[in-house]
Amino acid sequence: MIWLVPVAAAALLLSGLAIAYVIGAASVLAFLATDNARYLAILPQQIFSKIDVFALMAMPLFILAGEIMNRAGVTKALIDLSMALVGRLRGGLGHVNILTSVFFAGISGSAVADAAALSNTLVPAMRERGYTATYAGAITAASAIIGPIVPPSIILIFYGALMETSVTSLFIAGIVPGLVLAMALFAVNAWYAWKYQHPTTSREDTPPLLSTLFMSLPALSLPVIIVGGIVFGWMTPTEAAAVAVVAAFAAGQFYTGHTLSGIIESLRRTAMLTGSIFMILTAVAALGHLAALERVPEAISQMVTGLGLGPVEYMIVMNIVFIAAGMVLDIPVALALLVPLLAPVALDQGADPVHLGIVICFNLCIGLVSPPLGGCLLVVSAVSKVNYWALARAVVPFVLAEICVLALLVAVPDISLALPHWLGFAGGG
Repeated sequence: MIWLVPVAAAALLLSGLAIAYVIGAASVLAFLATDNARYLAILPQQIFSKIDVFALMAMPLFILAGEIMNRAGVTKALIDLSMALVGRLRGGLGHVNILTSVFFAGISGSAVADAAALSNTLVPAMRERGYTATYAGAITAASAIIGPIVPPSIILIFYGALMETSVTSLFIAGIVPGLVLAMALFAVNAWYAWKYQHPTTSREDTPPLLSTLFMSLPALSLPVIIVGGIVFGWMTPTEAAAVAVVAAFAAGQFYTGHTLSGIIESLRRTAMLTGSIFMILTAVAALGHLAALERVPEAISQMVTGLGLGPVEYMIVMNIVFIAAGMVLDIPVALALLVPLLAPVALDQGADPVHLGIVICFNLCIGLVSPPLGGCLLVVSAVSKVNYWALARAVVPFVLAEICVLALLVAVPDISLALPHWLGFAGGG
């Protein structure tokens, strides 16, 4: 009778309810339909146990740090630094777009936020230099997904809380995959620049490196504080998040400064986003409790065994499921719904929990630049006024490159795990 959950959820979605209410209501209905109503009495305890996770405290703090930095004129400093480093290469503004996303990744940890910020600045600049609007939008959307891979990452915190996996290990494991992704996007942009003779940036239009580097140091301090503090064991991710808020406020003062309205808006946005994530967690906890009662994970494991799927075959199937989910669901929803059901089977087959987390989160991020509901595509299309479907076609080469990187991560776990192991962090510790 567990099939009642997707049926009820589909019906409720058509009514226009928010996804958290849809999942929660469908789960309660399924409790009643499966003769498990007596277990609803302990549901509050089950829900509280799922959200009473220390690692989740880091999430609102990192969100707040990113909100503060994004409102304090940080974007221009990071773009200027990228221009000074790679702007004079052929297709330089495309490279600048990707490199700025790498820098932004250490600040916001949100692909959609990065896409919105760069759509306001780099897309118009690229169009003025002769790039097509669709290409400028496509590279902006594609590079934005570096944000959730490189620490700090909101979705890695979310996965760590769901699977009781070390957020520190996940953060460190995301560094190399994020840089590999950036190199793949650089390669695609370089190929386009060679094929279509994209323009270069003159020396006069390129800011001087030393003065630009000095101006960008406050913006770059945030990822250094976060990663350095965690890697050297000075801070836990939650403590690093608290320090990041203070550092973000101090860095913002160096640029445009802060206004009371800006701070209030940052707090409001943080509260809204955090509240929505916890509402999803609460609803999915009810679904997870029902799935445990109905032994859904065991059923999936038996099905995998019956089909004769080994670790590699199961990982391929799981990646297909997560890519499909990422195309139509928000990342927190997809994580909360699918990870507790599908990840335990992979762990039973010998997968490393940290490597699995990087693969799953990378996978779902690709969905942000894939139609029909790619979040980054929607944001870039809305901000830059580029037709959504034209943008979706233009982003295909970048998505193919990202899928190749995903396949590489699956095939070579050491890309994710070598750095945490070298620094002395156990796979799941």
